[in-house]
Amino acid sequence: MQIIGIVAFVVALLFSVMVHEFGHYLTARHYGMKVSEFFLGFGKRLWSTQRGETEFGIKAIPAGGYCRIEGMAPNDEMPVGEEGRAFYKASSGKKLIVLGAGSFLHFVLGFVLLFALFAGVGTNQVLPVIGEVVSNSAAAEAGIKAGDEVTSINGVEVKSWYKDVEAIRNSQGKELTLGINRDGQQITISATPRLTEIEGTNRYVLGIVNTIGMKRSGVIQSTSYAFTLTKSFVTESAKSLVALPSKVPALWGQTVRGEERDANGLVGVVGVARVSGQAVGDAQLSISERLATFMLIVASLNIFVGMFNLLPILPLDGGHMAVAIADEVRALFARLRGRPRPAAIDVTVLTPVTMVVFVILACLTLLLLVADVINPVTLNL
Repeated sequence: MQIIGIVAFVVALLFSVMVHEFGHYLTARHYGMKVSEFFLGFGKRLWSTQRGETEFGIKAIPAGGYCRIEGMAPNDEMPVGEEGRAFYKASSGKKLIVLGAGSFLHFVLGFVLLFALFAGVGTNQVLPVIGEVVSNSAAAEAGIKAGDEVTSINGVEVKSWYKDVEAIRNSQGKELTLGINRDGQQITISATPRLTEIEGTNRYVLGIVNTIGMKRSGVIQSTSYAFTLTKSFVTESAKSLVALPSKVPALWGQTVRGEERDANGLVGVVGVARVSGQAVGDAQLSISERLATFMLIVASLNIFVGMFNLLPILPLDGGHMAVAIADEVRALFARLRGRPRPAAIDVTVLTPVTMVVFVILACLTLLLLVADVINPVTLNL
């Protein structure tokens, strides 16, 4: 099962990459830019087919994919008569949309996965089903039994025990009327909560212990939950990216000196794949719980990658977006001075900076790879 989880993660990762590139493809075509290639993988071409002016296909090394938009820099040659379709000829606004479309679809994919998790698979929640009745409690005195399902409290339907239990805690010791489903039969039981000290806090309780299980949410609830969790993932991803440089020394120690890996520290693709495999292969979890964990991992990864790609450094999309914004700032100053719009910034001039960033990212990737292989992160499930 662990191998299945790893393979599933790799497939999900490649799919996410191609969704990212598809965002570039759709927006570039929409604005009339020339897209010559759309490939899964790199290296030797294994298979391809021509659709219009774009060649779609698969290459030998499944380490990602790419969408080739012609004319990314002024010195790129364009077919005669199609010079106006070059990327660098487009307005800065169009460039920003094309460049940002990949990350945008990462966010969309993350949200869709989270929505499907809440609405289709379900999440572990406290259920209104009684697992245990505390002896000599109000519930025991009222005749409530283990296995009973609370369907209503004072005539109000129980939809989410996490919220509906407040009716018991806020009862001020007044008698409650509980709708109970017992072995398929609907009955009504009256019970009076008692003020009880729990972990240093006085609460009105009945003396019941609810079961925990997987539960699907409605469409509206799932949409709200997915938006909330997506926002949380975006915030946490931003914090992680800001803290990334400070975590590299600890990663070095965990790699070279064998120090214990921090589950909240830096983890590479191999590490995430291993954790995904561990989650899917854990026999202690139900099939639904395994699927839910896998979907949560893939959703969070998509949102993190979307944020990472927006970093304003070349060769990332965010770096190209920063160049496009810089073009507009230069144009604004030119207009204020009554001068013509300056030529677009040639990104090839920034190649030395791009190479330095590329080398840094490559070294970090290699360090993460070694750490994930020799000192992997373990998921405590």
